[in-house]
Amino acid sequence: METAEIRRRWLDYFEKNGHVVVPSAPLIYDDPNLLFVNAGMVPMKPYMLGQQTPPWQRATSVQKCVRTGDIEEVGKTSRHGTFFQMNGNFSFGDYFKKGAIDLAWGLLTTPQSEGGYGIDGDILWPTVFKDDDEAFALWRDHIGIPESRITRRDENDNYWSMGVPGPGGPSSEIFIDRGPDYGAEGGPSVDEDRYMEIWNLVFMQDELSAFRSKADFDIAGPLPTRNIDTGMGLERIASVLQGVDNLYEIDEVYPVLAKAAEMTGKKYGEHSGHAATASHPNDVHLRVVADHVRSSLMLIGDGVTPGNEGRGYVLRRMLRRAVRAMRLLGYGDKALPELLPVSLERMQASYPELAADFPRISQIAYAEEDAFRRTLDQGTTILDTAVTKAKQSAASLGGTSAPTLPGSQAFALHDTYGFPIDLTLEMAAEQGVEVDQDGFRRLMTEQRQRAKADAKAKKTGHADTEVWKELRALGATDWQAYQALSTEAKVTGLVSDGARVEGLGEGSTGQVVLDRTTFYAESGGQIADEGIITTPTGQLRVRDVQRPVKGLVVHTVDVLSGEIKVGDGVQAQVDPDWRVSACQAHSGTHVVHAALRQVLGPSALQSGSYNKPGYLRLDFAWNSALSKETRSEIEEVANLAVRQDLAVSSQFMTLPEAREWGALALFGETYDEQVRVIEIGGPWSRELCGGTHVAHSSQIGALTLTGESSVGSGVRRIEAFVGMDALRYLAKERALVAELSGLVKVQPDELPDRINELLARVKDAEREIGRLKQQQLTAQAGELLSTATDVAGVRLLAHDAGELGADEVRSLVTDLRARLGDGAPSVVAVTGAAKGRPVIVIATNGPARDRGVRAGDLVKVAAGVLGGGGGGKPDLAQGGGTDPSAVGAALDAVERTLAG
Repeated sequence: METAEIRRRWLDYFEKNGHVVVPSAPLIYDDPNLLFVNAGMVPMKPYMLGQQTPPWQRATSVQKCVRTGDIEEVGKTSRHGTFFQMNGNFSFGDYFKKGAIDLAWGLLTTPQSEGGYGIDGDILWPTVFKDDDEAFALWRDHIGIPESRITRRDENDNYWSMGVPGPGGPSSEIFIDRGPDYGAEGGPSVDEDRYMEIWNLVFMQDELSAFRSKADFDIAGPLPTRNIDTGMGLERIASVLQGVDNLYEIDEVYPVLAKAAEMTGKKYGEHSGHAATASHPNDVHLRVVADHVRSSLMLIGDGVTPGNEGRGYVLRRMLRRAVRAMRLLGYGDKALPELLPVSLERMQASYPELAADFPRISQIAYAEEDAFRRTLDQGTTILDTAVTKAKQSAASLGGTSAPTLPGSQAFALHDTYGFPIDLTLEMAAEQGVEVDQDGFRRLMTEQRQRAKADAKAKKTGHADTEVWKELRALGATDWQAYQALSTEAKVTGLVSDGARVEGLGEGSTGQVVLDRTTFYAESGGQIADEGIITTPTGQLRVRDVQRPVKGLVVHTVDVLSGEIKVGDGVQAQVDPDWRVSACQAHSGTHVVHAALRQVLGPSALQSGSYNKPGYLRLDFAWNSALSKETRSEIEEVANLAVRQDLAVSSQFMTLPEAREWGALALFGETYDEQVRVIEIGGPWSRELCGGTHVAHSSQIGALTLTGESSVGSGVRRIEAFVGMDALRYLAKERALVAELSGLVKVQPDELPDRINELLARVKDAEREIGRLKQQQLTAQAGELLSTATDVAGVRLLAHDAGELGADEVRSLVTDLRARLGDGAPSVVAVTGAAKGRPVIVIATNGPARDRGVRAGDLVKVAAGVLGGGGGGKPDLAQGGGTDPSAVGAALDAVERTLAG
């Protein structure tokens, strides 16, 4: 049974049993505690926390999830994967333990011919919380499972919580016995490779008041409403129903693995046992490739782009681990163009949107692989240098110990250059050099501890939202930003320094919650409105507006005069000029996006945006810089749309309806069931958007592009001014052109020719100056030969050339070395100090190098005196520093070094 069919049966089964089918939320979810959705219940949290009233009593979903905490374990066990799909069914105050157990048992054991999964009930082993006698009795007496197959487990295994105060409850997990080939007999407590968990039923019944650890928490009492949250790993049940050993061998993953094996000439499973823990390293590498390629496909599909922090870093790490694994398997060519389309072919059955978006997805992935291949080349060069130094260091000690690469250098290669430790170990070993793995692991541990501390700090930030949850419980904000700029309102809450207060006085800063507001709260790339709140005694300036929890709008204010108290009636007034300019910028963003797609093609999809009054920037998928002509064409298409006075309209509809209508969603945004679609000029531009907009495109005013740049692998950024800001920008450029025209005394349209003429004259003058300098240096070289002195049997020609740059100094040094010849050991050392930056170049001839005199060693000594550093080859080296007054001392240091 294919995975897509397993997924379909799940949704059909629960829909027939009264559940509403809820679409999967994007992997990037609006939760301050999460990088990615990591469990099927995440989109249901507002209902479980009581922040929102669930629109249904029963729901079901197949939720996309990513977990990266154990990324190093991927491929080594049958349980660890990064991207996975969680089948879930939820009850909000409806059925409880008996209903959840009945539904689970029914789907698992109903014959496949009748729409179930057809699993033999005799190989299923439930577990229950140690004190949950009710669940134990249901499995034993109601379902009929012998007591010997029901295991009681403690809080670490069978009690669910969010890790913070809130809802929790005992759970009942369902394991399947895969047989003696997979491990020891005795149930889940004995071997979780043989007995694999396939379903977790959470009975959410307790209110936790304190949470100290997974096994140490306080229960304040029962929840007002008991809920059910269950989750079945789609990949795990697929491995069972497809009769394969692990999730890497199911139909959605294995084709990538098989392709990787074909490309590398490896035979998967040739040297491994049934259990993933008994796997040959080649098989582990192949599984890493299969898992990470699929995960990267799904992450990019949901709007993540490679970067150096947060979600982008996770994606970058997975893409690079996949490329690295292919390299360790002996494949050095580009791999992703061969592998990513295979993953697409398998995943599009469940996620057809991937196929339409594949040009953008593949463009980003392939650009990242190209960048990493360059990193590997750079890292290899750095590693080779470090290995050489390690050998030299070992040789200087008489060869009493094996050459060893310090752990700090291995860590720097890994952390700074992205060079994998596996490759460092492999390539160092090929050259007979060991790696200080203990030192490397110590530094890695320190880094992980810092990361965990950061993550913990971020997680505990959940407590900071408690004050907003309290205020949200008083009622949602009546948000009227689309309808008006001004409204009367009542103050429902005030916050200062994170705590609720009854009033704010003149000169203070705090947060204000109103029962209704017309202020736009920052979201979707659009910054918040500014304006004034007028109280019975004074005024407050609104300088930011946010939504810390869903349904609540919070205004950050400066109290300009008077005071504000909870319960006051106030007037909320958005700055109308601010709003007009903000509308121009946001509508301008949509116009530029549509123009990009018209000029570059449908793969130039927006991946992020930011707009404020008069200014916009837009990030889009593209892997090369735009030419001047292309930028001009995009600007022209956008301004033509402005001139055509296209109608701008908004409509609310369901997310499936919007997608069917062709509306584009902004990657990384989370959307409700009802979404708002902004249409400009009919089908020319249709996007999901919650921002404020003009009524007709002509109201955007002038639109001028000001810049285009790279912001990451496969992502470009375009910037523009709109409205009066665009006119001011153009006026400034016009003034600049007029000033330049006056300086060179030509008409503006003659300015390019005149500048080119002047530049040509400058180049001719520079060439002439260079020629004269070279003549001067040649003449000077003959005179300098007589200044060479004998230092310990080596002729040293040391000279301070004054205000010469590095190129001139290097030319003089090589000329002097040639004139000295190879009749005797010779060293030439010349300093210069162009623009106050000292430089030294040192050259040696063959006889000097035969005596062990190396230019690179001498330069390091001299550059240290100059307050800098340097290096090079034994025959020619260069250094520099910051102290031009020390050039004489630097030459003296060279002489002392030669003397002994």
